[in-house]
Amino acid sequence: MIRVRFAMAPVGNLSIGGARIALANDLVARRGNGRMLLRLDDLDTERSRPAQVDQMMRDLRWLGIDWHCSFRQSERMAVYQAAIDRLIGDRLLYPCFESEQELRAKREFRRKRNQSPIYDRAMLSLTAKQRQDAEAGGKRPHWRLKLSGRTLQWNDLILGARQAVLSAVSDPVLVRSDGSPTPILASVVDDLDFATTDVIRGDDSPGNTAIQIELFEILGGARIPRFGLLGPLHEAAGAMAGRSAGSVLVRGLRHDGVEPCGVAAGLTGITAADGDPLTLNQLAQRLSLADFAACRFDAATMLRINRRVLGRLDFTAVADRLPADATEAFWLAVRGSLDVLKEARGWWDVVNGSIVPPEIEGARDLLLTARSLLPREPWDNTVWANWVAALEPITGLTGDALAAPLRLTLTAEDSGPDLADLLPLIGHSRAAARLAIAAG
Repeated sequence: MIRVRFAMAPVGNLSIGGARIALANDLVARRGNGRMLLRLDDLDTERSRPAQVDQMMRDLRWLGIDWHCSFRQSERMAVYQAAIDRLIGDRLLYPCFESEQELRAKREFRRKRNQSPIYDRAMLSLTAKQRQDAEAGGKRPHWRLKLSGRTLQWNDLILGARQAVLSAVSDPVLVRSDGSPTPILASVVDDLDFATTDVIRGDDSPGNTAIQIELFEILGGARIPRFGLLGPLHEAAGAMAGRSAGSVLVRGLRHDGVEPCGVAAGLTGITAADGDPLTLNQLAQRLSLADFAACRFDAATMLRINRRVLGRLDFTAVADRLPADATEAFWLAVRGSLDVLKEARGWWDVVNGSIVPPEIEGARDLLLTARSLLPREPWDNTVWANWVAALEPITGLTGDALAAPLRLTLTAEDSGPDLADLLPLIGHSRAAARLAIAAG
């Protein structure tokens, strides 16, 4: 059975980049009739915020992503300690006493001599007396894995043939000086315990993957998952208007009124032949992992799909997200003109609030005439056509030449919902007042 996992660090809100990795794992699980596990990487106690977990889970479920089970790494310390004890007992880890400042100075020293800044393994020559003296002085060691130095080769699910020379990689720190495991050790132990078959992640170096493969071999023998590297998330040219795709938060899109299928369409760029969004099950069958890795986040596609979806939603589906007194008639009038649901607030102000229309140069006579010919109430959706029909022979204007200044005056926008639906909601008194203000 395919088993994948999404690793989530509860240190902030879920970004669109994180959602992309979660979605890729979800699609792999769906396509292979497998299972996805949610791993909460909360070992960094200084940065982890437990309250963030529920919000991130809500964001994932809102996107339609679910998981078979979840766990917190902070609850598995005994399991990690057993792995640490085994590695130390097998003499595969060695203690190191350099401070971060000393290590930084070493790296800088090597760089100045055009040498690779990998760790020099100085602590391998540490004597028992030197270790005893360091510990007596209050120092506590961190522990590094002594790598084999061999060349490792593997086949990445997305990038194809890959290799790394472990002699060109620093021996990784697997245990911090406080005795806690580092993420690389905890991750390998978790993947072994939960029988992960495929590790799909965003960005990583070949050296880091090679370290993990060697650690899998040490701790699990032949149980090594396949790796798939998606690479960094890029946005489609010009789509984000200068914003980095990584800065976009799922929570922000959700609050703005983007529908989940719009986010999926923006991440995959794939829709049905008729332009409708696809379900996650449909995407899983249509999209290979390599195809998904090549996708760029396209906000334009996301908003286009979202407009299409919002335009079909019934009032009951959005009533609790609209302004408190918004009516079904209002929703039916504006729903086809919204890229995101939060734009409905602006149109509610147009029909139910006070807006200041701009002064339109050269339109004073037209606006005063239009005000004088406003039909009496009650109004229905024929009032716009009747009003325009009355104005055309008097003003000599037709089409956009007549409609454009009236729309701008009544809504303070040069485009938007059909005025046949909007004008009855605005009402006679607001329309007359706005025509008078715009006329100056």
